[in-house]
Formats: sequence, C-alpha cells, structure tokens
Amino acid sequence: MAFIQIRNVEIKGISACVPQRIERNRDYPYLSAEEIEKYISTIGVEERHCAIHDGTICTSDLCCKAAERLIADLEWDSSEIELLVFISHTADYKLPSTACILQDRLGLSKQCMAFDSPLGCSGFVYGLGMVSSIIQTGMIKKALLLVGNTQSFYASPEDQSTALLFGDGGAAIALEYNADFKNTIDFHYMSDGSGKDALIVPDGGCRNPFTADSLKMAEDVGGYRRSRLHEKMDGLEVFSFATVNVPKSLKGLIDRFVIDINQIDYLLLHQANKFLCEKIRKRVKFDATKVPYNIDKFGNTSGASIPLLMVTNLSGQLKTENLNFIATGFGVGLSLGSVRFNTNKIICPELLYL
Repeated sequence: MAFIQIRNVEIKGISACVPQRIERNRDYPYLSAEEIEKYISTIGVEERHCAIHDGTICTSDLCCKAAERLIADLEWDSSEIELLVFISHTADYKLPSTACILQDRLGLSKQCMAFDSPLGCSGFVYGLGMVSSIIQTGMIKKALLLVGNTQSFYASPEDQSTALLFGDGGAAIALEYNADFKNTIDFHYMSDGSGKDALIVPDGGCRNPFTADSLKMAEDVGGYRRSRLHEKMDGLEVFSFATVNVPKSLKGLIDRFVIDINQIDYLLLHQANKFLCEKIRKRVKFDATKVPYNIDKFGNTSGASIPLLMVTNLSGQLKTENLNFIATGFGVGLSLGSVRFNTNKIICPELLYL
C-alpha cells in the first residue's frame, strides 16, 4: 500500500474563491418540483456557485485570486516562493501548463518551479503530498498548492446526474519548510484505472480526438442527454468504489501511523454527495459533529472541496486554534487519497468571490 510520511513541512495558510454566480437546483427545468426535492434531500445540494463558461472565469482565475489574497495576508515576499503546483482537470489550454501562466500572473520569480497535475476529486490530497515531498528537504522553503476545478464546464444541462451536482471553486494552500515543526503529514494513496469510465469526458483528448460527432447530443439508457464533450458519470460505480475503499484507506492510515482518532478534531470528506459521505462517516464511526458539510451551498467542487470546506466552515478555529485533521478525496481516475495533517493558527481569509 502506498503510504508516505512527510516531516518538516508546515501549512501556513488556506484561502478559497468561488464564482459569484449562483445556480439554484430548485430552478432546474428538466425535473418536477417533487423530483428536485427528493434529489436535494438525498444528495444534499441546494445551490452551486458556477462560472459562465465563456472564457471570462477559469479555474486559474479563482486560484489566482485566492493565492493573491493569501500571499498578501501572509506578508510573503513573492520572490521567495520557489514552487507552484496547479491541480485541475480544467486547465486554461491544452498547452502550455497553467502553472507557468500562474507563475507569471502572481509575479513569482522566474526561478520558480511550476507544473500542472490533471487530478480531480483527490487533487487536494495528492497535491499536498507532491508539494510537501518536494520541500521537506529544505532546498525549497516556500510553496503554493493551487487546486480547483470549474467542473460545471463539463456538465450537460440535460443530465441531472451532473448538472445538479457540480459547482466551481479554486483554492490556494501555502506550505513552508520548518525544521522545528514537530508534526508529520501522513498519507495513503490508491488508484484503480479499471474504473476510468465511471467518470469520463469521452472525446477531446488524444485517444478520441474531437470530431463533428463529438457535439451531437444523445440520450443514454438512464434518460440523460449529453454529448461526448460532456462528463459522463456512473454514479453507482463511484458509490461502490468510495464506500468500499475510503473506509479501508482511512483504517489503513490510522493503523499504519498509529493515529488516536480521539485526538482528531475533524474528518474532512470530499463533498461528493451527502448520502455517500454519510455512508462513509458511519462506516468509519466518526461522530457527526466532527464531519462538517457545505455541499448544500456549493455542490461538488472536485479537488477544491476540502480546502473550500475548511474556509467556509472552520475559518475561525483555523485562525485561533491548533487543529488535527484527517481528510480523504476520491473520485475520477478512479483515484483516492487520505491524509492526516495539523494546522496551528494559520492564515485563513474569508471566502472570496469572482
């Protein structure tokens, strides 16, 4: 099993940004009022912050605003930031790397290492592992992890399995090398590419290049209408993957690193959907008071969901307390990551809007 332990790395701050524009599920025209209420009561999503996908707001814009505010509040000298990692499925371009664009937009040094990683729902946990692994030696002292998605870009308006679920968001996490920091960051990772078709945009890549047929809307056996440029989700497959493997991952993390769950302040679950998350919470026997949610107001924001959850629900405590967390992100890939980490009176600006 892929376990990693990181030393000498401290999280210094977290910020998040969402589009101002709100889509309310009760306004959805393709379901009856009764069907919508059933969806809301089960999945938990009442409204989502969604960009208008005309190129004016991309994931990079949300992450950039979050990063600018975080750098300012930390009073960091941007020239000292030597690593920037951008985790997203919704990059600005096929090429170049969005991280390189953000290095320039944020005014970071040209000596900054910058790269993208195309991960979705597990992106925060994977990104935290990538960045902390690089800076734990002390050769690089300060780094930014930028993670998010404008996932509603891929949702067909006539496919309620995605159109009512996905919201957009971006987050920035500041990490710093600290040889005196006593806490470790502990990880467990897994992946199952045999489940690639459970969450997929079929066309537009090198395997299935864009053609005129990619734009054609078609109805599947479930009655959902989408094109091959829209995201297709097999909800039952994702549900099965998560309910079986997330509890195993969390148990493996706890056992391997001898974590006392009584010392854990919060379990942060990727906000996939409320029904699924509650199944996981009950299986791992965490008290409901230790498992916060914001899915009702933001939906599933993919890789941004965990840092967004921290900003919206726990900002006061993050700024004033020493907190212990376990978090897990899971989804497209299929990919899963779990992590134990600590924060100690970190910088956490209020939620930003664009």
